[in-house]
Amino acid sequence: MARGQQKIQSQQKNAKKQAEMKKSSIDQKKAAAKALNHTCPVCKTQVPDLKTYKQHFENKHPKSPLPQELIDVAA
Repeated sequence: MARGQQKIQSQQKNAKKQAEMKKSSIDQKKAAAKALNHTCPVCKTQVPDLKTYKQHFENKHPKSPLPQELIDVAA
């Protein structure tokens, strides 16, 4: 078990590591939210690209007409 100076150094090192991990998780959440560009008008689900958006629309809303932005997209 660490005592004295070694314990203090260990605590400082751990605190620094925890702060970096907390910061990186926030950055990942922001990046993930930024990547979701398109929103389905029917169910309001967000998808990252047009190809995935078209697949979502064809599978989840087959009876609804395709939005104008998805007509020319190759799935």
